Amino acid sequence: MSYCIVGDVHGEYKSLLSLIDKMPLNSQLIFVGDLVDRGMESAQVVRFVRDNKLLCVKGNHELMMVEYGRKFIKDVEEYRTIDQDNMWLQHGGKETLLSYGLISMQGNQMIVHPFIKDFIFQFKDDINWMDKLPIYIELDKKHSSGRTIVVSHSAIASVWGGRDDKALESEFNNTVLWGRKKPLDVEPIFNIFGHTTQQYMADIQGHYVNVDTGCYMKTESGFGLLSAYCVETGEVYSSSELADKKAS
Repeated sequence: MSYCIVGDVHGEYKSLLSLIDKMPLNSQLIFVGDLVDRGMESAQVVRFVRDNKLLCVKGNHELMMVEYGRKFIKDVEEYRTIDQDNMWLQHGGKETLLSYGLISMQGNQMIVHPFIKDFIFQFKDDINWMDKLPIYIELDKKHSSGRTIVVSHSAIASVWGGRDDKALESEFNNTVLWGRKKPLDVEPIFNIFGHTTQQYMADIQGHYVNVDTGCYMKTESGFGLLSAYCVETGEVYSSSELADKKAS
């Protein structure tokens, strides 16, 4: 069995299937978070990960979906006016709500599905699942460098030493979910993460891999692929851009 760490999918379900076709059989997939938003098939991506009981860490887009998605649910259930403009909606949340069939769009205005209460349960259940995702996963095998392998959404090395310190919990979570700095080689770990898009290929260094190759950015040069890093071989697999275009 090989561990393959998958970059930010961002609702690009067809790219995920294309990537899986390229990876070794019996690969154990682990996701770096940001399964949702931006792309048009977030609900399908979450369903695939959950149905196959795959491992995933929490990303900042899962965090936003939990926070703003619960507010959306409460507004619907209490017959309140739906928020049309918040941070989540500005960064792909509308596409996620569309993928769950909860809204339609009339120009720039969100229109709530008339029978939304009959099938909002899946959205609720997925939010509860996301809320319980771990901030990081420490693998049970070493990297070829002898370092402990840690999977997180963003680079974790700068706060790794404070992972068990309750007083640093807020700083730790904020850094791991939102941080943009490249990690310095300050801890004896090999960190695999995403969050910050890399042009053309994954960024592979002696102490980390950034595996986010901007899957949803299909119209921008050097981006648009979903990538995965194989721990055992050091190989990077990427979705087929041509196959993704034909499938769309």
